[in-house]
Amino acid sequence: MTSHAFEPHDHHSCIADGVAAAERHCAENKLQFTKVRRRVLEILLEGHRAMGAYEVLDRLREEGLGSQPPIAYRALDFLVSHGFAHRIERRNAFIACTHLSEQHAPAFLICRSCERVVEAEIDPGAGELSRAAAAAGFVIERTVREAEGLCPDCTQGVTA
Repeated sequence: MTSHAFEPHDHHSCIADGVAAAERHCAENKLQFTKVRRRVLEILLEGHRAMGAYEVLDRLREEGLGSQPPIAYRALDFLVSHGFAHRIERRNAFIACTHLSEQHAPAFLICRSCERVVEAEIDPGAGELSRAAAAAGFVIERTVREAEGLCPDCTQGVTA
């Protein structure tokens, strides 16, 4: 599965690969991958952009899979807690994880124009934050790194 939403790729393969990885993980760990959880993951994988819970709920409602907010929130909570999706803090929204097969510290590159989001990998042990934490004797358990800007497509025609 490609991890770079800014590059052209086959979304059908992207969706199929993401769902297959989630199915394998759920089977191996005896987790229920319900029809709604599966559909929410598919929805998140479709466009490589962050989606709010109510936007996901609207899609579920259109498809007859539920109309109450807890339906979407429970599915999103499950996906996030098991590493199938991430919460984009800046947007109060969610995006499918593109690195399901590995433990990682994601950073998100968010295009402010087209709203596509790329999940990039970072080394949490490198950089200022890790040095500051080590100096203070602090153990980092989770970081959220989000950058907003313009993707390659949206920067075409923009002068520096």
